[in-house]
Amino acid sequence: MKKARCLGLVGGLGVGATVHYYQALTKAHQEHERTADIVIAHAETSRVYECVQLGDREALADYLLGFILRLHAAGADLAAIPAVTPHYCIRELITRSPIPLINLFDSLNAELAIRRFTRVAVFGTRYVIQSALFGFVPQAEFTSPQPSEVDSIHEIYTAIAQSGRGSIDQHNQLTSLAHSLIAREKLDTILLAGTDLSLLFNEQNTAFPHIDCSAVHIRGILDQLF
Repeated sequence: MKKARCLGLVGGLGVGATVHYYQALTKAHQEHERTADIVIAHAETSRVYECVQLGDREALADYLLGFILRLHAAGADLAAIPAVTPHYCIRELITRSPIPLINLFDSLNAELAIRRFTRVAVFGTRYVIQSALFGFVPQAEFTSPQPSEVDSIHEIYTAIAQSGRGSIDQHNQLTSLAHSLIAREKLDTILLAGTDLSLLFNEQNTAFPHIDCSAVHIRGILDQLF
């Protein structure tokens, strides 16, 4: 088997998301007959949310940089953060990182351009929804759900992230909301902009137009590795 470059993941944001990336990446290595070389450091979701709520990009970059330095010391040639919310400080982090960071938003922008989607809504944490992905997706017109809908999406998402699993009821609630949003706002797609949503949705059970940001990011990571 060929050996790929060593990938570092800043994990724990949340745990289920890290497991999802790890499983997808190791499966892809096996399919391409390559030996996986992955190191993971564990960060805390609460610290990330605290910095985002305060609007402190520098503090968040400082916090995440510590993990990237540890990954680099462990042999990582490049790194990725398997979560959307921490990308709040991605520009600051890229300038400080000793190794290349694979930016989720680069992959997402390319996917939107290919599919010619321009009118979108976001499912993820409240911070991600209300930020319109922090302004890093300029070609998309973002339509925000109503406040009560944002609350529902955020509550379901944080419950999944904390428990590391999803339920049929949560799946059905978000599916119903997605259909309502698409019809009401005439959307091209829903962006599943929270990696823990992969614990609810996959290509077989997602019955509405969508882009899975984690799947797009994983493809971007594999392109860099291979």
